Amino acid sequence: MNNKLLSINDVADYLGIPKNTLYQWRSKGYGPTGRRVGKYVRYRADDVDAWFDNQEAI
Repeated sequence: MNNKLLSINDVADYLGIPKNTLYQWRSKGYGPTGRRVGKYVRYRADDVDAWFDNQEAI
């Protein structure tokens, strides 16, 4: 991934999950760290990758 900020849709596509799952995770304090930019939530690709790498493998 590059250095551009990712939207909810971008992260959902990247992780292969519904975007509503990201909204639910965010409300529960789970998932990759997102930041508000005005009325939008944006994610850094490095934060998404780091969060994913820290998930327990099954």
